Amino acid sequence: MRASRFFISTLKEAPSDAEIVSHQLMMRAGMIKRIGSGIYTYMPMGLRVIRKVEAIIREEMNAAAGIELLMPLVQPAELWQETGRWDKMGAELLRVKDRHGRDYAIQPTSEEVITDVVRSEIKSYRQLPLNFYHIQTKFRDERRPRFGLMRGREFTMKDAYSFDRDLAGLQASYQIMFDAYVKIFTRFGLKFRAVAADNGAIGGSGSHEFHVIASTGEDALVYCPSSDYAANMEAAEALPVAAARGAAGQALAKTATPDTVKCETVAALLGLLPLAQTVKTIALTVETESEGKLAKRYFMLLLRGDHELNEVKVGKVAGLAGHRFSTEAEILEVYGTVPGYLGPIGTKVPVTVVADRTVANMHDFVCGANDAGYHYTGANWGRDAAEPAIVADLRNVVEGDASPDGKGVLAIERGIEVGHVFQLGTSYSESMKATFLDENGKPAPLQMGCYGIGVTRILGAAIEQNFDDKGIIWPTAIAPFELVLCPMSYDRSELVKEATDTLYAAMQAAGVDVIVDDRGLRPGAMFADWELIGVPHRIVIGERGLKEGNLEYLGRRDTEASAVPLADIVSFIQGKMQP
Repeated sequence: MRASRFFISTLKEAPSDAEIVSHQLMMRAGMIKRIGSGIYTYMPMGLRVIRKVEAIIREEMNAAAGIELLMPLVQPAELWQETGRWDKMGAELLRVKDRHGRDYAIQPTSEEVITDVVRSEIKSYRQLPLNFYHIQTKFRDERRPRFGLMRGREFTMKDAYSFDRDLAGLQASYQIMFDAYVKIFTRFGLKFRAVAADNGAIGGSGSHEFHVIASTGEDALVYCPSSDYAANMEAAEALPVAAARGAAGQALAKTATPDTVKCETVAALLGLLPLAQTVKTIALTVETESEGKLAKRYFMLLLRGDHELNEVKVGKVAGLAGHRFSTEAEILEVYGTVPGYLGPIGTKVPVTVVADRTVANMHDFVCGANDAGYHYTGANWGRDAAEPAIVADLRNVVEGDASPDGKGVLAIERGIEVGHVFQLGTSYSESMKATFLDENGKPAPLQMGCYGIGVTRILGAAIEQNFDDKGIIWPTAIAPFELVLCPMSYDRSELVKEATDTLYAAMQAAGVDVIVDDRGLRPGAMFADWELIGVPHRIVIGERGLKEGNLEYLGRRDTEASAVPLADIVSFIQGKMQP
């Protein structure tokens, strides 16, 4: 490729609406152009990266016995209604009508469509296992699109779906896909981590997320440096800080704490009491309807003062599905006081107390007294407050917590989710009646797995991990070009032009993805463009070096250029191409 015949459109400054580094650099490097909220045109330079990402994915999916097809972007509402997701997906699912008034979804994912395909095609266990995949445009109507390709509304995703006869088969297919994802992200040249995750709205029994490690990542990843344990914050198990409850050592006392509704201010008021000795209360309400009547049940969640609530874990506690935070009117009715002074001792009406594991093992703790302006000190379970009705893991882990596998302590780093694998089981096949005949000739539901990679999101994540003050630093495997040739005075020096053209042809013959900058720019402007774009390898061709038999090589991460003999340059670059 010659730069004069390609489209290069770089900017000195990023648009004002570009919020994060990857968005800024992709806009400045001319890789994407915004045409609407969360909707972008992939410009030629950015599209080359996307195509390289897709090629690696295809190679590894095919090697893992994946079968490629292509499902439609526009999907009939009836399929989504079969699974109930037409209503469950909410406003994120873009719904449209055709000229006849029929409802359709602009697909955010394709579980319903692939299940419909398979239920009409698969009849016998002899046809299993199967794994279909496609790389297709998706649309999710994000409430607040931002961060460029990181949280846009239209994007490209690879989604795959496995079908098996039993749970053992599903688990085998899941492991094959997990291993394929490890190979894919390794080939991308990115630092990543696979973590156990919550299945969320998609359903199913087990899943892992794949995250590109980046300090700017939205997600907290929990791992044990001395073992294989890893999970995202939503799924990471938090063990009790104390293995057992200590004996009571203080008398219960009701203490005045005026205008102190937060644990931090209560601890400070009580003489620099450790925050870890306080307990905070979160009031929840669960509404149920029976025979046309609405009933309410009230729950009191208790966390240590310095811990944070994990709402995903809360939703899995028995009786708390569909919970909401109690209103101030409900709190006054149940506890007889305003928020900030709630506690497990002396509520006005019965409530279900749900204590975090750590709180259940606390003694001599401080809690609200259900009286505005007062807290209890020296509170103890059994003596002062009834034992919690439910003890559960309710909190986010913190750095230094014991690892659930007993092999060390936990650490936390930031990551950007770019892939997710799910064991869906029969949640879709049962609702859509997708069955096969087993060995005994009896119908059985298909066991299903789902596996996604955010193709266009990879670009943003890769940049968030790999950039400097000059611009992007692409890993070689997914760079728009592997090598750029920068001739000095290409249009004025016959020696430079001849050497450049010869080297260009040699690199092409050696299989190197090379571009030669024949635009006639001054060196500073030329170098700045390629540093911004992030091409990982650069060769400068100048008259002085050629007369000495050398060329100048600079890797994108190098601080100084090095001279390479002209006779060795092709093999030298081939060596640099190795992962």
